[in-house]
Amino acid sequence: MENGERTMAAKTSGKPVLLSGGNPQIAKGDGEAPVQAYIAAMPGWKSAMGLRLDALISGTVPDVKKAVKWNSAFYGVEGQGWFLSYRCFTKYIKVAFFRGSALDPVPPGKSKQEHVRYLDIHETDGIDEARFTDWVKQASKLSGEKM
Repeated sequence: MENGERTMAAKTSGKPVLLSGGNPQIAKGDGEAPVQAYIAAMPGWKSAMGLRLDALISGTVPDVKKAVKWNSAFYGVEGQGWFLSYRCFTKYIKVAFFRGSALDPVPPGKSKQEHVRYLDIHETDGIDEARFTDWVKQASKLSGEKM
């Protein structure tokens, strides 16, 4: 199906298009509503994990700023920029910590970008919530990305 056909199908069905790897195509937007739409459109187990990630992030950083950009959920602090995003891939969710190299311990996934580190969450592995919230707390205090 061509991109235009997928977009038309999404408009007529009311359901977001899933891009390659099952990542939801959600319109860019700031705030809670676009992020919740993104999470709701995440396929299968990823939607429940998206809800959990959102709850952990929101609980750790009460005034967190949220947005959907480039078909990914973004989290940041007003005046500091974005500290984290996540998106769906076929078999996992990839969390990007934009200043991850400064976290202790450093998240396991390396990036081509010097400071970015990744956490890949697979269905069978789940997530270490204590470590994740510690990373979120640390990341939210660092200067973030301006996008």
